[in-house]
Amino acid sequence: MDISNIDQVEKATLSGQQELARLGAALFFLLLVFLYAVTNLGSLQGGGMLVAAAVIGGYMALNIGANDVANNVGPIVGAKAVTLTGALIIAAIFEASGALIAGGNVVSTIKKGIIDPAMVKDTAEFIWLMMAALLAGGIWLNLATAIGAPVSTTHSIVGGVLGAGIAAGGMSVANWGTMGKIAASWVISPALGGLLAMLFLFAIKRTVLFQPERVDAAKKWVPLWISLMIWAFTTYLTIKGLKHVYKMPFGEALGVGFVAAVIAFLVIRPMIARKAQGMDNDRESVSSLFTWPLIMAAAFLSFAHGANDVANAVGPLAAITDAVEHGVIAKKSPIPLWVMMVGAVGISIGLMLYGPRVIRTVGSEITELDKTRAFCISLAAAVTVILASQLGLPVSTTHIAVGAVFGVGFLREILKTSYASELHKIAEQHQGAEREKIEQFLKDFRAASVDEMKHKLDWAKTHKQEMPLSKAERKRLKRVYHEKLVTRSHLWKIAAAWVITVPATALIAAIAFFAIRGFMIP
Repeated sequence: MDISNIDQVEKATLSGQQELARLGAALFFLLLVFLYAVTNLGSLQGGGMLVAAAVIGGYMALNIGANDVANNVGPIVGAKAVTLTGALIIAAIFEASGALIAGGNVVSTIKKGIIDPAMVKDTAEFIWLMMAALLAGGIWLNLATAIGAPVSTTHSIVGGVLGAGIAAGGMSVANWGTMGKIAASWVISPALGGLLAMLFLFAIKRTVLFQPERVDAAKKWVPLWISLMIWAFTTYLTIKGLKHVYKMPFGEALGVGFVAAVIAFLVIRPMIARKAQGMDNDRESVSSLFTWPLIMAAAFLSFAHGANDVANAVGPLAAITDAVEHGVIAKKSPIPLWVMMVGAVGISIGLMLYGPRVIRTVGSEITELDKTRAFCISLAAAVTVILASQLGLPVSTTHIAVGAVFGVGFLREILKTSYASELHKIAEQHQGAEREKIEQFLKDFRAASVDEMKHKLDWAKTHKQEMPLSKAERKRLKRVYHEKLVTRSHLWKIAAAWVITVPATALIAAIAFFAIRGFMIP
């Protein structure tokens, strides 16, 4: 057997072993949830259903960690601000902290009021409905993670509740006005996130990166940009991450954020000045000034996500627990500590085991990120949530973050295309004998990284006589260049996953509801 074939077999074997180890760890967590539920809850009337619901809730939590959390740390990994392992540790700690510290003591029984619980016949059907919704959400997130598509966990559980609700009570049970608003977020969220990320990146390029003396410009502007981030994230954390602990009015939250920003500016400005001393006057050196702010942003986003989105895992489980213990359907249900622990620990374990797949998609496969671009993505995510919450617009944090990634990629296309256009204008003045040279240039151009492309185009601009391009070659060059900046296949894959999330989870939940009901009714 060829040595290269042996190496391939060894790599495949190692990959298979790692996959089995991840699966074993996930199953062990679910086994612990099962044992706890059996020991402490199995003796209750309806305890068997509660044990099953606890395991399904743990499965949902694992999949939230595997898929949704990647949006918080993907950009910083892609920008190489921190290693993948470091990002996983940061996210796991702050996700669990957000869930346990600020996750709240009470959760809405029906997520976002998408169905009318009064239309559900009895407590038993309500329990089956919520179990089916949890299972559907978990299955859909599992499938999305397997193909590396970041999707909204909120939309997943919303679709699950909708589908199971319709199966239980018919079409009239659904609140279609609310569903219309949720559907609107498929467009609003990525559009807002992408637009703001583009604006922030363009502004940083104009104030710092496009300046001839980048280091001097960085001393002046980088403290201001970081202070803006502190303002946005303090406000974001106050109104979203800590809302279950203390509900602060928006004006007050904005004021607290402003005070934090002023203090940060006074502290950061001399630090940036010292760090910039002796720094090379290039983009990479200046971008490194955003490293620590990026790590802070990932921590803030993870904390806020844990405080808010843990409800997607524990909400239905808390509702089932309350229904089993009291025999009634309440609009709001208390969250027992064990339920919150299932959500918090499950999200962290799911992130550590399966998060890297979606992190790679968000951080490096959509478009090439550096620290400046990742900073703009994080800032856009926080500002978009703040604006949307005050305007009453339905948004998804997942869609915002991924939309911001695409936004910075498309801005790069717009800016970089200007270089290609210059090359095209020069090429139109030449033809004939030098065609062989330009073909070699195109071959090198296609093999170059995005940053190298810019240098090659600059070189072509200063060596006009050597660069004759035909019309067909110009179109080919433009197409190759654009594909380097934003991977179109990921754009369509992710967009398709977003659009079908609610209908797919609704269908899975309806099937699961009928299966559970058929199993429970003799």
